[in-house]
Amino acid sequence: MVIKNLLRGFSALSLALAPLLSAPAAQAAPTAEVTTLADAVGLVQVAEENRTGYTRSSFKHWNSGDNSTDGCNTRNEVLLAEAVVAPTVGAGCKLTGGTWVSYYDGQEVTSAGALDIDHMVPLAEAFDSGASAWTPARREAYANDQGAHVSLVAVTARSNRQKSDQDPADWMPPAPDAQCRYVAEWVSTKLRWQLTADDRELEALKVYADGPCEDTIVRYTPAA
Repeated sequence: MVIKNLLRGFSALSLALAPLLSAPAAQAAPTAEVTTLADAVGLVQVAEENRTGYTRSSFKHWNSGDNSTDGCNTRNEVLLAEAVVAPTVGAGCKLTGGTWVSYYDGQEVTSAGALDIDHMVPLAEAFDSGASAWTPARREAYANDQGAHVSLVAVTARSNRQKSDQDPADWMPPAPDAQCRYVAEWVSTKLRWQLTADDRELEALKVYADGPCEDTIVRYTPAA
């Protein structure tokens, strides 16, 4: 009888442990990386760009944002996060008042409607740097990425449209004191999403990394 009870106990314990033993190990959260700009530029893979098949609609945005219950889409959530004076939030997440500083050109802005939310690495640039091979869900995650504060930035519509889909070989912020920050955030975004750079782009980044921005630090966390 004692042996039978022991066997029953072992059987019950085995059944209880089975789901735990068979469950897949939990994925560790990606580790934040901190490095110099020069070393970060060296981590960006080089590849030719190919924009064949690109359409802006390939990247669904703006979606319901990080908080699907607040009534604000990604655009408005970024505006709320970056305001230096908070706007009033009305019905339907209508923003009234508030103050922002567009770091590309140093302009102070007091109307949300005068701001664009810029993708640090533009959607077209992302597409021809690796995102063409992504699933629609991953492209949507990229286009609405609030997991890194540098991925999306509120700037004047004028500066955003001057930038368009150009990389740092062809466009840099007009405010000189913004350029090192901009290069660091560009490289950070490329590394976060494992996007490549073409030869001209990489050479332009190296000019800043080896020159005026040599003391700049890059922080990034790989996207899940």
